[in-house]
Amino acid sequence: MPKAIWQGIVIAHAAAGEVQVVEGNVYFPPLSVNPIFLRASDHHTVCGWKGTASYYHVVVGDKINENAAWTYLATKEEAKNIAGYIAFWQGVKIES
Repeated sequence: MPKAIWQGIVIAHAAAGEVQVVEGNVYFPPLSVNPIFLRASDHHTVCGWKGTASYYHVVVGDKINENAAWTYLATKEEAKNIAGYIAFWQGVKIES
């Protein structure tokens, strides 16, 4: 069962068959991510084949990991399997 962990706290937890792996990144279904640890960011990036990514800060207690999670709310057709799914980076550890 894949988990996303930061500061010793499990941020996301999903069954193996629920996640999507794209370009080496594990994308968690939205309901498997605990929203209390996410704070919306105004940061966005654009991927030529996935679309526009929206970012979240990961927050645990008084620690903030800026723009450490992202999602594609509206994807291009080629990436529709990850629409709304959330991925992590910048020190957020993914465990199987």
